[in-house]
Amino acid sequence: MYAVIKTGGKQYRVVANDILEIERLDHEDGAKIEFVEEDVLMVGAGESVKIGTPFVKGARVAAEVLAQTRGPKLIAFKKRRRQNSRRKKGHRQDLTTLRITEITLAPEETPSA
Repeated sequence: MYAVIKTGGKQYRVVANDILEIERLDHEDGAKIEFVEEDVLMVGAGESVKIGTPFVKGARVAAEVLAQTRGPKLIAFKKRRRQNSRRKKGHRQDLTTLRITEITLAPEETPSA
């Protein structure tokens, strides 16, 4: 079974035991979190797919926080030629590493495999 969840302004396709890095969530390492039906956009199993309008009712995706990390350093460099003008800025995004533990649907909504 797989699901499409939204968090941090992005959408992710996840299955059980997936490890993914998303934008930072305010939870400590080892915390259990759930993406409830307001965050689950689609749930599928095999050929059967349940697409939300806009969300899937009764759907839950459980996850465990593995670590709070930071992404690689990105350099934003701007230069105006022949003007003796340059600007250099760096940025590192705060990230949360998650492991998806399970995907569940309400019993009447479960698509058959």
